[in-house]
Amino acid sequence: MVTDSNSQNTSILANPWAQLIVGLICMIMVANLQYGWTLFVGPIGAKYHWSKAAIQVTFTIFVLFETWLVPAEGYLVDRFGPKWMIVIGGALCGLAWTINSFADSLSMFYFAAVIGGIGAGAVYGTCIGNAVKWFPGRRGLAAGLTAAGFGAGSAATIIPIAKMIKSSGYEHTFLTFGLFQGIVVVVVGFLIMAPGVAFMAAAPKIAPGASRYQAKPLEMLKTPVFWVMYLMFIMMAAGGLMATAQLAPIAKDFKVADIPVSLIGITLPALTFALSLDRILNGLCRPFFGWVSDKIGREQTMLIAFLLEGVGIIALANFGTDPVSFVLLSGLVFFAWGEIYSLFPATVTDTFGALYATTNTGLMYTAKGTAALLVPVASVWVAAKGNWHAVFITAATLNILAALMAIVVLKPMRAAYTSRPVSVAPGATLATR
Repeated sequence: MVTDSNSQNTSILANPWAQLIVGLICMIMVANLQYGWTLFVGPIGAKYHWSKAAIQVTFTIFVLFETWLVPAEGYLVDRFGPKWMIVIGGALCGLAWTINSFADSLSMFYFAAVIGGIGAGAVYGTCIGNAVKWFPGRRGLAAGLTAAGFGAGSAATIIPIAKMIKSSGYEHTFLTFGLFQGIVVVVVGFLIMAPGVAFMAAAPKIAPGASRYQAKPLEMLKTPVFWVMYLMFIMMAAGGLMATAQLAPIAKDFKVADIPVSLIGITLPALTFALSLDRILNGLCRPFFGWVSDKIGREQTMLIAFLLEGVGIIALANFGTDPVSFVLLSGLVFFAWGEIYSLFPATVTDTFGALYATTNTGLMYTAKGTAALLVPVASVWVAAKGNWHAVFITAATLNILAALMAIVVLKPMRAAYTSRPVSVAPGATLATR
């Protein structure tokens, strides 16, 4: 593992808040690869007359490669440091949207999704893993602030992207934003660095109730508590990913997409308003719930947030055909969903230690990829049923079950694991590799 060096000790960037800002910028720049995708689905379908389900396979492929390779990328980061992983990831993100700009077949879009997924995953996993290492006493807040960049990073560009698609076509939009986003990540990536082992081992800064044992990835995978968290992550991620990928089709099916909505002095088409508001709330919820979990506990926060998500989805299903309600309720759904990207990394690091945090949180993050397999299934289901009702109710039910599991199952299991006596040789828990 990369430890303190003289350059780190003397650099003004070698402090938690500077590194948080570096990671936040990188996350903002790759956010559109996931959250801006829904704007391109319609134009691509209109040009090539492919089905929504076939086009949305692109989104699923992106999420799979964004998540399932993160453990391998995390291993490289834990061993060699974060800089080159970020730089290479940024280059791949730029390349992916460049390919999208001239893709004329589904296979080309799928290939670009592989490239973009690998790049975005490298950036995301590295930044989250680095954040929880730099903030051992405030992991929920640090993971939340960093993940907020990914959740809300596309908010400022939703309107410019939508306008550019209409004025210049989706191809030019892919190329322009792809190159810009990729170049920024490559440049900023050279500024990122990991804390030394001594910093992570500072006992007074470790969160109360957190384990001081540094579990290696294979050790973590052998524990039942990891798999309980993994299942809960899938249950929560499925509904949110469906909304992320399908919000534009949902708005069109609800017949509210182009209806003007006026709120807080702003008037926009309902879909555009919802996309902008959703990105902001999806970003704000991550540091908010992360901070709350630092204060009241991870599982208690999961109970509150997961129940709120379930209620929000049920309300959207029943009242989303009204344009104002669609905007507000989709915002509630995104606000109560995005916190999984701060709560689970913080909980994993609290439970299994910080030394292998990038790899361990990356393994948990693969649950997002598993959940993404349900996104095209939702499109097929809607085509068969003729409406979104069954999809919404299923997602809400999973959210409510996950909320109850947090208190009834996860909390006692995690308490038993972190408080168990362990026998570790002197110096072994935070040894470098």
